[in-house]
Amino acid sequence: MARKIQILPDTVANRIAAGEVVERPASVLKELLENALDAGAQAIAIEIEQGGKTLIRVADDGEGMGRDDALLALDRHATSKLRRAEDLVGVATFGFRGEALPSIASVSRFEMETSDDEGLGTRVTASGGLITAIDDIARQRGTTIAVRGLFHNTPARRKFLRSARSETRACVDTVQTLALARPSLGVMMLADSRQAVEALPAAGLPERVAQVLGRELAATMVPVESAGDGIRISGLVQRPADAAPAGRSVYLLVNRRPFKDHFIVRAAERGYRGTIPAGLRPSMVLALEVPAADVDVNVHPAKLEVRFRDRFAIEAAVESAVHAALGELVAAAPFRAGAMPWEHLAMGGDAGHGVPDTGLGTRGAAEAEEGDEPGAADSQSLFDEPRGPGHESRSPDFRVVAQIHDSYILVESAEGLLIVDQHSAHERVLFERAMTSLNEGGAASQKLLFPLTIELAPAELDALEANDELIAKLGYEALPFGGRSVIVHAAPAPHPRFDAERCLREIVADMAGGRFGALANRMERFASTFACRAAIKAGHPLTRPEMEELISLLFASSLPAHDVHGRPTIVQLPRIELERRFGRR
Repeated sequence: MARKIQILPDTVANRIAAGEVVERPASVLKELLENALDAGAQAIAIEIEQGGKTLIRVADDGEGMGRDDALLALDRHATSKLRRAEDLVGVATFGFRGEALPSIASVSRFEMETSDDEGLGTRVTASGGLITAIDDIARQRGTTIAVRGLFHNTPARRKFLRSARSETRACVDTVQTLALARPSLGVMMLADSRQAVEALPAAGLPERVAQVLGRELAATMVPVESAGDGIRISGLVQRPADAAPAGRSVYLLVNRRPFKDHFIVRAAERGYRGTIPAGLRPSMVLALEVPAADVDVNVHPAKLEVRFRDRFAIEAAVESAVHAALGELVAAAPFRAGAMPWEHLAMGGDAGHGVPDTGLGTRGAAEAEEGDEPGAADSQSLFDEPRGPGHESRSPDFRVVAQIHDSYILVESAEGLLIVDQHSAHERVLFERAMTSLNEGGAASQKLLFPLTIELAPAELDALEANDELIAKLGYEALPFGGRSVIVHAAPAPHPRFDAERCLREIVADMAGGRFGALANRMERFASTFACRAAIKAGHPLTRPEMEELISLLFASSLPAHDVHGRPTIVQLPRIELERRFGRR
């Protein structure tokens, strides 16, 4: 009786394994690059033709191999990276699958030149997984692998490849990702004889991002740095003001290994809550460092996914790190286009070492004070309202200089000049207070001497009734009065010029228009709308005490550099830039 179970020939087994490892030219390139990095390469040269369909060549200056090792490398399950089963836990290398090179060789015309010492080297050629020649060659230390005619012997798979342009983009992305993982690596890539990537060894990730992703994008990003409980998060994230609805770049690394994880990306996006509206997608490059035993990298054939021992701790650390980065003044918009945010430190210095307050020295602020309402400077502050914890400081490191165009406040610091948008600044302060009120007991309100009677449309009445609890927590006491009328007995008082009726009408109109919906961040939307409507507007003159108090409240907030729409509240003009403009540098 004929046997039904048979052992597959190596050539067939290799082609099956290739289906896991070799999906397209970019996956071949990824395997070759990772092997080069694991061999200790300091410089790598890449060349592709027709998106890698015709040629993929990778040359490195890594450790290289002798003849025996070069031949063993084309056998299944052969590896230099593992010795025992326990080595699978906490793998420190990029990869270890013995199927990579034999699988690639089984679906291509394969050539490898390698040497572990200066002088004598080995060339191995293969086609369809079968070795066709072994030669001695003269070459320097390192390895060069050329893969030609990918899937030439499996035409059914070759026809599923995308256009040469699409495959080229995928290959370039693969090179960029590996370059970001190793900033100290020198990388050069040619695509159809044109320069696609050129990155000299970089001092760190910020410089590498500028090399690989472009200085224009890098100039919109701010540094992230956080460590605690065995988890370190570093990298760069885009300023809220520069986030866009599409076309973003996202790169994740764990222990210098690229990976994909939309849950980690979502956690990073939660760090932006309260700074950008829904729908915007900021770019980011985040590097995670965790104990090797706390991450499993052997959960995906191509090592694109990982499994964390404590995923919730990782996500919380990422969210916290991004939120903290956006809270630094270095996240404010730079005055000079193209300035890198890491090229100068955040504004301010050690407590007690700021610029002394010598009074106003400009005409703009004086005019604002003279033109304000009588007694406003002394009898009642514009921001005379109950303050929550953390809003008591006045920083000695800043000095209010003037108000210009009745809209912007100039603030001097030891590091330069800050230009603050008064509406956006007050909006940030009010948003954080509104969030506290909505999450806790509610905001303080003021009884109206003469209650307001407001006529609303039917849809607005329904919206008001459906959200009456949120309205009350903001400080409004609004009750139906028959027909389409609502009577308002109390209202919040964020500042003396606050128009309670207009603010309520605009909030109700937004609710009726479906602005808030049933979104997960519905409360943030509600608070941001209130903050926008309630904040002082551009064109309102402020006294010096009012400006000082607003700046103090802004710097006491968690995200002072951004309003709730993603616009900057602060533009920085560093002292070094002033000196450059006036020829002092």
